[in-house]
Amino acid sequence: MNAPRILVVIGTPLGGSLNHALARAYAEAARAGGAEVRVIDLAADPVPGHPSRRDEVRLPRTESDAPLTPEVAASCADVDWADHLAFFFPQWWGSYPAVLKAWIDRVFVSGFAFRYRPTGRLWDRLLTGRSARIVMTMDSPAFWNAWVYRDAPIRSLRRATLEYCGIRVRGVTRLAEVRHRSEADRERWVGGMASFGATDAAAVVPRTRDALVPA
Repeated sequence: MNAPRILVVIGTPLGGSLNHALARAYAEAARAGGAEVRVIDLAADPVPGHPSRRDEVRLPRTESDAPLTPEVAASCADVDWADHLAFFFPQWWGSYPAVLKAWIDRVFVSGFAFRYRPTGRLWDRLLTGRSARIVMTMDSPAFWNAWVYRDAPIRSLRRATLEYCGIRVRGVTRLAEVRHRSEADRERWVGGMASFGATDAAAVVPRTRDALVPA
């Protein structure tokens, strides 16, 4: 049986962060559990620039369309490769960092992640069969995030991006009031991410391998 393939996306521009420690614990435990793991660290390798042309938000359709840049094509190939995606990011200004938004805008493009149908309002979810886990850190209290921010970053990533493209979210974790937490709390959180990595390595069912985007 094929090993499950897990793609870890670290969605912060700041290296050496708590999110890096959480993602590292998750990835190491997933590998120990038998999964193949790839990591996209947007602090080290951000996708350059926001899209500025229509052909940057869709797969090339005609010879006049520009091809995907090597960085974007590599990320698309990683998403295509994955059975499961794990996102780690901080909440900034009631949303997720611009570096993660730019990555989504450039990688979850029409023709790869979704496709509008020729007529009507429906669309095809092209990433169906994959699952995801979301982990968000924040300085705000949990009640403030829920009642004032309306859990906006999770709603956006889960409902308007992942599920829109067919990816089923199997778990969401919100780690609140980070700057007020003790080192023991942070270590406990890191241990919890290791548990999630082991759980996902055991639970994710590998898909039939059909490459959509060349690696």
